[in-house]
Amino acid sequence: MAVVSIARADPIAVVAAENFYGDIVEQIGGSGVKVASILSNPDQDPHLFEASAATARRIARAKLFVYSGADYDPWAERLLAASSAPSREVIEVARLVRKRAGENPHIWYDPATMPVLARRVAEVLTRLDPPRAAQYAQRLAAFEASMRWLNDRILQLRAKYAGTAVTATEPVFGYMAAALGLEMRNLGFQRAVMNGTEPGASEIAAMERDLRTREVRVLLYNSQTSEALTERVRAIARESGVPVVGVTETEPTGERYQQWMRSQLDALDRVLASGRP
Repeated sequence: MAVVSIARADPIAVVAAENFYGDIVEQIGGSGVKVASILSNPDQDPHLFEASAATARRIARAKLFVYSGADYDPWAERLLAASSAPSREVIEVARLVRKRAGENPHIWYDPATMPVLARRVAEVLTRLDPPRAAQYAQRLAAFEASMRWLNDRILQLRAKYAGTAVTATEPVFGYMAAALGLEMRNLGFQRAVMNGTEPGASEIAAMERDLRTREVRVLLYNSQTSEALTERVRAIARESGVPVVGVTETEPTGERYQQWMRSQLDALDRVLASGRP
């Protein structure tokens, strides 16, 4: 007599430190997962997040926890250490893509990151829930197919804009800019702002000069942070006629990762094509 596999009754409890990782788990897991994302407000500065007791309890109860690593979310490692759970699966995305502390931690903007994560998620979910293995494999294939459009769009924009000089208030868009072949300027300024320190006088002067003389075609602005220096830089860009494109560190509510990346690439394409704010 054939044995009929019965899917587990309860979905796998998953906690993601950031909502774009939670989104990927949902895209692969479907009805087999119940995902809670900790950082999910696109209007909140993720660097100001402070973990609560409720956050600690969520992570302690999770069957799978996904976080960025590379010092982007150091609170996550502290909470993991405080709630030992041998049966809990943990995915540190930075480790998957071989990024370490000290490198640009915004690894979800690297087009290579999410496909690697999706494959690992499918492996883990299959191990935790073998009866749904076929479902996870099908959803992984659908995700990879959807990502081919994104890669094609990147190649299209690279052909149009490779070598174009741009700048940014922080290195949020850095990996995507590299994939597009853009010449990213003022990296020292960006790293200082990201790390919460004051850029040097020469770095500030170089940034302002690039904007005032229009040596750069666009300013990529982290719209989730607001401080006097970055507001001043944005104002100089607008006064000088350099278009400003907002980018975020958190996935917008109601969008999938692919839509989020597409909207930002489309915005960049529009301003580079027109040369107007």
